[in-house]
Amino acid sequence: MVKTCEETQTEAWGVSFAKNLKPGDTVALEGDLGSGKTTLCRGICKGLGFSGTVNSPSYAIVHEYPNKPPIYHIDLYRLKNASDLQDIGIEDLTASKGIALIEWPQMAGKFPLNITHRISIKMTSENEREIAVK
Repeated sequence: MVKTCEETQTEAWGVSFAKNLKPGDTVALEGDLGSGKTTLCRGICKGLGFSGTVNSPSYAIVHEYPNKPPIYHIDLYRLKNASDLQDIGIEDLTASKGIALIEWPQMAGKFPLNITHRISIKMTSENEREIAVK
């Protein structure tokens, strides 16, 4: 477990964590609203070499970031049911040669997401986070 006290530290941890990733990996990010999932994704993307803007895909559901390997940033928070996963092509995204970052993976229910890494972010105070890789 790692503790961070600022967004920049959470992002920096994501940059470091990205060194563990390879094409085909799927990272599940769990945590409450505002816990820093998107901030962590921003760091992971930066660590994978992506220099563009990384925003929450809450309304779009999926953002694809052009990179080598491609990065698929997926937010399942607004899905109504697991059958919506087929509509967004999640099986193709998680089985690709890219790297998938999935926020709110619990919304998939029992739908298989091919998760290779699971990260939990817990807010311990307004500025402090505990990050654990399971």
